Amino acid sequence: MILVTLGTQDKNFDRLLIAIDNEINKGNIKEKVIVQAGTTDFKSDNMEIFDLISKDEFDKLMSECDLLITHGGVGSILTGLSHGKKVIAASRLSKYKEHVNDHQVQIVGEFAKKGYILELKDFSKLGDLIKKSKSFKPKKYKSNTNNMIKLLEDFIDNI
Repeated sequence: MILVTLGTQDKNFDRLLIAIDNEINKGNIKEKVIVQAGTTDFKSDNMEIFDLISKDEFDKLMSECDLLITHGGVGSILTGLSHGKKVIAASRLSKYKEHVNDHQVQIVGEFAKKGYILELKDFSKLGDLIKKSKSFKPKKYKSNTNNMIKLLEDFIDNI
């Protein structure tokens, strides 16, 4: 199963769902596709689309998916990586009014450059990237949260 997450951004990201729908229609995606669309209003007979889902349902779907296709939000990417999933990420772009700026380009680019995820830049190449994901071996993600908490606790203790 492929899980698609668009986060909770208040702007539309139908460009990604159109690309996925096209790949399903071409036969390049044969797996079941479940979408957490947030505020993106998109209709498709090819995908199961939900606006928002509970945390429990989200965690269940994340555990079950073979591939995560997501927007370039740090939280979405890190959730996929922390679950050990292969991740394809696409940046929301301001020129399409998908975000207020293009900070996701840098986020996605850095994660991809370091070998954690696959970056979808050209939406017409999504089928190729999905094929590449089958053999893609992502770099293992290791959270730095505990180190950050320790640094903050030490700082507070020394004030």
